Amino acid sequence: MANLENLTPELYLVKAFTEQPNGGNTAGVVLFADKLSHERRQKIAAMLGLSETAFVSASNVGDVKVEFYTPIKQIPHCGHATVAVFSLLWKKGLLLNGSAVKESIEGPRQISFEGGKVYQAQLPPQYTPIEAAAINPHLIAAALGLPEGFAFPSVPVIASTGVPFLLVPIPDEGTLHQLQPDQELVRSVSDKAGLVGFYAFTTATSLADANARMFAPSYGIPEESATGMAAGPLACYLHDYLQIQKPNFLIHQGYHMRHPSPSQIEVMLQLDGEGHITGLRAGGHGLVIRQMELGDF
Repeated sequence: MANLENLTPELYLVKAFTEQPNGGNTAGVVLFADKLSHERRQKIAAMLGLSETAFVSASNVGDVKVEFYTPIKQIPHCGHATVAVFSLLWKKGLLLNGSAVKESIEGPRQISFEGGKVYQAQLPPQYTPIEAAAINPHLIAAALGLPEGFAFPSVPVIASTGVPFLLVPIPDEGTLHQLQPDQELVRSVSDKAGLVGFYAFTTATSLADANARMFAPSYGIPEESATGMAAGPLACYLHDYLQIQKPNFLIHQGYHMRHPSPSQIEVMLQLDGEGHITGLRAGGHGLVIRQMELGDF
């Protein structure tokens, strides 16, 4: 890729996991961010107020280096902001082939561009029982505003394909829609267990393999409309725990928010001859909304 180091930073708003301007998850994307300090980046992310803002700079080990900031802290990976970044790079002609390597603070990740969609490789899943993390299922129910004695349709579990989420099965879309999380309790549980947040989902939906809601107050995100790094672990859970024996999954998210922003996240599992997950890719469409003046930030 061309040398980016001496170019003036540019700020864009890009939606991920949608082809429609009224759906998806919006990320801030700052190109040519090489000379922006950590403090300036955090200020930009806080002032934008989006769940994540990505900063793109030159890389010695990949095509570009991408760093992600929520309004309150830096994080290692972000699925929807990755889709936003690489959709923008390809649209601007800064990446011309069908694949790329993203350098992140936790190492390189393979990116592919297929049929107008961006996919990011994730690691094979790792599962941690909630008992091992000292999380009581009654505490999970209380954190999500579910009634005392609520019975989950299958076991909640911590799952990670790069960063950890608590996957919480919900019996139906009506219950999923009515969740009223106690944000401070979600934050407390997440902080103690080292989680990004709670990913509540139901498989009782007709238009996708699962419909999900994401709560991550520890990262300044009360609810997020699309979370690629959580959809990957969820697809693995559907395959490994619920025994849905297929390689490709469609996850819906954002449909049950107070202000809905429908998102469609595609996950493709890589399976060995015995059906074990050896890797996966998660992604979807990106839609560039507009360029903004960075000087205001």
